[in-house]
Amino acid sequence: MSNIMSKLAPLTLSLLAFILAITPVANAQLTPRTSAGGLFGTDRPQPLRIEAAFPFFVSLNDTGGLSVTWQPATGHYLYKHRFGFALKSTSESAARSINFEVPDGLQKTDQFFGEIEAYYEAVTATLDVDVSKLSDATLLIEYQGCADWGFCYPPQVTEYRLTP
Repeated sequence: MSNIMSKLAPLTLSLLAFILAITPVANAQLTPRTSAGGLFGTDRPQPLRIEAAFPFFVSLNDTGGLSVTWQPATGHYLYKHRFGFALKSTSESAARSINFEVPDGLQKTDQFFGEIEAYYEAVTATLDVDVSKLSDATLLIEYQGCADWGFCYPPQVTEYRLTP
């Protein structure tokens, strides 16, 4: 029996050393990681910068007014109810709201706001403003959107300087 034990002891120690050696590797494979190297998973998406998630541009439309067009990034959407526009001139202290029109959006149940209308594709807001009557004003553009994977961007207010 002593002979068998003496032969098994090195094998047992080798097996134990092998198990201890691979345990950190096995645990590392089971521990999810972020793309930033953290502990929450390499597959977890990272939020895009707001400019990349919801790029937009302001343009003159056919009626002499302004339009604002967004093109949400893939997997991102804008809320219809979170659009808002206002004008602030240098001579006024308060901004005044501007009426606008947007097309119907996609009906969706949202995890943050419930039943909403969303825009996954390009959407243009047509503003009720006559540019020819403006002199040195700032357009305030309000919007908010989310990513499908559950990240919701905070409400945004962007100032867009209108110069004659």
